[in-house]
Amino acid sequence: MEALRENEAEEKEEEKKAFKIGDELQDLEEKLSKIQVHIPNIHEFDWSSVDTSQLPASYKINSAKEKMMLHIAANFRRQYTHLCPDRKELFLHPLNECGVEKFVSTTVRPTLLPYPDLYNWDGCARFVSDYLTMEPLPNPIEPPSSLFSPTTILKYQRGNCFDFSMLLCSLLIGVGYDAYCVYGYATREICMMDETREVCPLLKKSKEAQKETVKEKTEKYAVKPPRDLRSKFELQQAAKKEAEIQVAKQKKQEEEEERIMEAEKPKPDSLYGLRVHAWVLVLSGKREVPESFFIDPFTAKSYSTTDGHFLGIEALWNHVNYWVNMQSCLNGCKDLIFDLGNPLRWEFMLLGADKPLLLLPNEEEEEELADEDLDNLDKEEEEKGSDMPPSWVDPIQISLKEFETRCPQGKKVIHYKKAKLEKWAPYLNSNGLVERLTVFEDQDCTKVLEVTQWFKNREDLLEMRQVNKITEVTTEYFGPGHALGLKAHVYKSMNPETERTMEFYNETRVDGLRKRVENAREMTEYFAGRSDFLYYRHTNFGKRTKRAQILVANPDANARPIMQIKECFHRNLEKPANEDVAERIFMISEERILLTYHLQENYITASKREFIKRADVDNKGNKIIMTPDMCLNYQVGSSQEDKKLIHLYKMMLKLMEEEKRLKHQVWESGTEERQMQEERQRQDEQDLDYLAPFIIQMGNIEKMTKWQALRLKEDCLTDFKYRLIDKANIIQLRFEKETQELQKKQQWYQQNQLSMTVEDEEAYIAYCSDAMFRIRILEMRLNRHKETAPQKYIALEEKLCKDPRLSEYLKLYA
Repeated sequence: MEALRENEAEEKEEEKKAFKIGDELQDLEEKLSKIQVHIPNIHEFDWSSVDTSQLPASYKINSAKEKMMLHIAANFRRQYTHLCPDRKELFLHPLNECGVEKFVSTTVRPTLLPYPDLYNWDGCARFVSDYLTMEPLPNPIEPPSSLFSPTTILKYQRGNCFDFSMLLCSLLIGVGYDAYCVYGYATREICMMDETREVCPLLKKSKEAQKETVKEKTEKYAVKPPRDLRSKFELQQAAKKEAEIQVAKQKKQEEEEERIMEAEKPKPDSLYGLRVHAWVLVLSGKREVPESFFIDPFTAKSYSTTDGHFLGIEALWNHVNYWVNMQSCLNGCKDLIFDLGNPLRWEFMLLGADKPLLLLPNEEEEEELADEDLDNLDKEEEEKGSDMPPSWVDPIQISLKEFETRCPQGKKVIHYKKAKLEKWAPYLNSNGLVERLTVFEDQDCTKVLEVTQWFKNREDLLEMRQVNKITEVTTEYFGPGHALGLKAHVYKSMNPETERTMEFYNETRVDGLRKRVENAREMTEYFAGRSDFLYYRHTNFGKRTKRAQILVANPDANARPIMQIKECFHRNLEKPANEDVAERIFMISEERILLTYHLQENYITASKREFIKRADVDNKGNKIIMTPDMCLNYQVGSSQEDKKLIHLYKMMLKLMEEEKRLKHQVWESGTEERQMQEERQRQDEQDLDYLAPFIIQMGNIEKMTKWQALRLKEDCLTDFKYRLIDKANIIQLRFEKETQELQKKQQWYQQNQLSMTVEDEEAYIAYCSDAMFRIRILEMRLNRHKETAPQKYIALEEKLCKDPRLSEYLKLYA
């Protein structure tokens, strides 16, 4: 009875301890939740506050040629308004950042930048889309009243659709494309950069890759299939029934798809057809462009000129001329012909400018116009003098740091249909993460299906990681140069001896290992390019004994017991077939070795040999010599003489040495996996004994009592909790310090804004950019720490319960 009471008392005490640990965890979460961060109050960007004092004179005044261009534009506007009173007012000469009217064509600044990524249209479009932050138009049905220079837009990394298009057009013309800025109308999704109903381009690429199927090779000579003796009537009835089932399934699937499409259909837009948008047109011809297309500068996507997202065009321009669309847009842009040299379709402003895509007239029109052209030749020469003034914009320059940083503050998030794409600048994240695609099951993006991450500049050369949240399978892809030659790794858990598949760059490995597939009971390895012609190895493992689990001091003793190793070899033409081993099996548990040789020409069976291993000495201590019953032979071709026992004995000794070597190689394969696990754990844990400081405080006790074990556990957890809280407080203090310094700098800027030099202005902008970067990083670190701290606390508790020094006293928590 007393023993039962003592056990009940101990159980109650342990329950109290468990509740206490739960309270400690709750207390940790409460203290961490009280630590809040507040991003400095950065007001909405006010374009009217842009400092223009240091801008060049070309931004503030118009040259004589520019004034002449404005007069021509005013005259063109009057004629256009008179002839087309029902059309909207043209977008000709908006105000720039200095409040000066500038003709839109002179705002285009063709530029060639020294970055190979910007030599093609898609690279230019991606850069503009990533580098700038989208701002909607102040009035969705009217063009903006001002149009800033591309240099100012790049400086502040923000702008509307017209700003995006002007910058992109400048880059495209600079690299040789026949590009134009387009002023027209588009759908709400295009104008508002709403891609929540669009499939992510990365997902489209993966689906297209899956559709590519490998064609099966048809053999010239094939065995005829056996005659089908089944009833044709029964087969017809079964096929008819199966067809009815498939039709019903297809009908149900179509109804479900229609229901989903109806639910996902956007709400009616009251401004449909009236929303103003600007984009880029690239005409065919230059840079080997086969067909004209549109580019939406917000998303960097290309569209056909007949795409339904674009609902009409008012005008377009480049650095040479300005064209007004005279064609009907009742059917959107589907019926538009981009023959800019045809005055019936496109009314151009400058007669002397280049007329791309001018269609050749027929012979009769050519004869009629010949005399008229000769008479008006002098007049045309005079009109050619009215060409477009040079751009008033400073040369566009982008530093290497700005080009590499790309996204504003180094990060950008894009929402797609059931997916979210996040982008980071290189080196922004300590783990090298540059891109992450999260795929969701539902439209509201609440249940995660799969997460794909892309990395750069990692020490372990990890390039991509895919995590399937349903199957919990992780797939990692590595670049060439990994320490183990690793190419791909598929696993559920990083613990060794669990189910996994590993692919390697066999050219960089000494052993030529190409692939390894492993689970708890077996391991299969594939090789290529080996001098010994080995291409396959299969190892079967047995269950560990309790004794093997205890002997952790010797790695070989703790390894899984090997039951059998099977190897396969390609044909070595330098050896006779009867001496060239095709397959060998080391049956370790049965003390046997089986050899199978390659097929000899004109034979349908292969030679085989089986060795039965025995002890080197008998019961009396006498050395055992090779006996005939220790080797069983099947030799193809009875005329050939069998090898003598001495040769077979040497062969068996060699095979036994080979068996030892193979067992060590299998152990090394397991060591590689343990090494990968240790590398992963090394990122989160230190190689210190977490119990050592507390054991020293208790006097380095040799034999621990249950009370002392509980005390050690509580002290360790309490110390870890306060260290987690201290770390959060340190991050919070650094965050507040950075915020205060930024606010002081902003106040200083407001006081000295008018008297600042260009260098001071640039230094201030650079400081603000770096300060906001540091503040964002500290915010991310603190939020991540608050999320992971409870998990780390629970993980330490589990680790303490499994620690060999405490486990036998903490069985309740194990």
